[in-house]
Amino acid sequence: MSIDFRARFRFNRPYDQSNGKEESIIPYNHNGKIPSLSCFESDRGRIINSAAIRRLQQKTQVFPLERNSSVRSRLTHSMEVQQVGRHIVQQIYKMLGRDAERYGLESLERHFESIVEMACLMHDVGNPPFGHFGEQAINDWFHHYIPLKAATIPLPEPLQRDLTEFEGNAQAVRLVHSILSLNLTYTQISAILKYTRRGDELSPKTLQAQGHQFTAGELQYLKKKVGYYLSEEIFIDKLYRSLSLEKGNRAPFSYIMEAADDISYGVADIEDAVEKGIIDIEQTSAALKAEYQRLRQTDYPNAAQETMDSIVETALASATRANNCAVSHFFITLRVEISKRLPKHAAEQFIHNIEAIYHGNLDRALIEDDSTEHVLVETLKNVAKKHAFCDKEVEARELQGYQIITGLLEFYKPLLELSREQFEAIVGGENKPLLPARLYKKLPNKHMRAYENALKAIQRGDSPGGYSLDEDSWEYYFRVRLIQDYISGMTDQFAFDEFRALSVIDSL
Repeated sequence: MSIDFRARFRFNRPYDQSNGKEESIIPYNHNGKIPSLSCFESDRGRIINSAAIRRLQQKTQVFPLERNSSVRSRLTHSMEVQQVGRHIVQQIYKMLGRDAERYGLESLERHFESIVEMACLMHDVGNPPFGHFGEQAINDWFHHYIPLKAATIPLPEPLQRDLTEFEGNAQAVRLVHSILSLNLTYTQISAILKYTRRGDELSPKTLQAQGHQFTAGELQYLKKKVGYYLSEEIFIDKLYRSLSLEKGNRAPFSYIMEAADDISYGVADIEDAVEKGIIDIEQTSAALKAEYQRLRQTDYPNAAQETMDSIVETALASATRANNCAVSHFFITLRVEISKRLPKHAAEQFIHNIEAIYHGNLDRALIEDDSTEHVLVETLKNVAKKHAFCDKEVEARELQGYQIITGLLEFYKPLLELSREQFEAIVGGENKPLLPARLYKKLPNKHMRAYENALKAIQRGDSPGGYSLDEDSWEYYFRVRLIQDYISGMTDQFAFDEFRALSVIDSL
């Protein structure tokens, strides 16, 4: 099969910037031209200056509602991922050399770097307050509520599934396209499409439980989580056609974004745990060595025996030599030693699997190849889980976050209890019923515009997924999305303050 990466570097956008109307999909035509770098520089500006990126500074990575500024926020974590992604791209070009021309990658290094960097910066923008516990709280609440509501509002089971599988990756796509309308190039948005399953589709795990026998080409890994919601189905279909990608496959850039995240967060989470006094560097060193050996002996016998020991001993020696900030020197050295190996290995895997990555059907993460580097990543993840995420303070904060998200959904539930006519009356300025009317006024304009734009599309006949539903059902679907958009878009502190404020009102 021929490979021409220029087909994946498209500068067209969902909307024509000159008139605001939808752009037509122009099939890729090999004409030897290199896409303009200015298009992707424009994407950089739109992303960096967006409210979604600013909010990341008030969403913590591991420790919710953390006041210690030395502990990572989602923003500082994303900046670290951004740097690793850039490094991987540089390694790819260094290894390819003149072969870059063979794959249509010549003169595209800066384009490639920019797309991957911005994907890394954006990769967590869809995460709700309190991270994965926030996701779980949203899903648990709607898993209970939606089936009850479906008794009065006709919602087919696939739509119920779509509304009860909130996922930060899918919300990121919705946020940058439907809510903030950043009008990024299809190429740039493809780089954050980490998973490719639509929200109304059954997961591979569910299909397997139902007796489905998977074949090699069914891409179980790429569909293990929801990648986008039904609400973005029409847009995603255009994205695939624009980039000449087969539906259900992945863009090449997202493999690198995922690898950069995997490389970054293990060390970062452990370092934050040390900063919090949960574990010290001696305990960290022992845990890393022991976990690496456990994994090597049980699951990955081909991994080199002494690699983690060598890395840890080098980091400890650096800490011992330090006149000051021994912990800092330990983690700087640990990160340097990891960075000598993992980005280079990710680049090697990219080139080794370049045909599958170009077509987007490599059905695994870039570094998950049973290698020594794979074991290093798994070791870092496991030590973070065992020694950071399971700390009593972290678990207490997660439980607090779960209660806050659940409480906020209960407070805004009256807006979901209204009939379509009642809700439209409130949108039109009616102040009754009083409580829902007051709650409605707290919803941001951008979320309401997304809701209204979706309904206008339905009225034009643009029903996603090919479902034949009446307008009442679609209105309710997008009203649920409206509430999910608002709650999930909050920062940790805003969610806490909002919950506290509404709790006081509720108790009066």
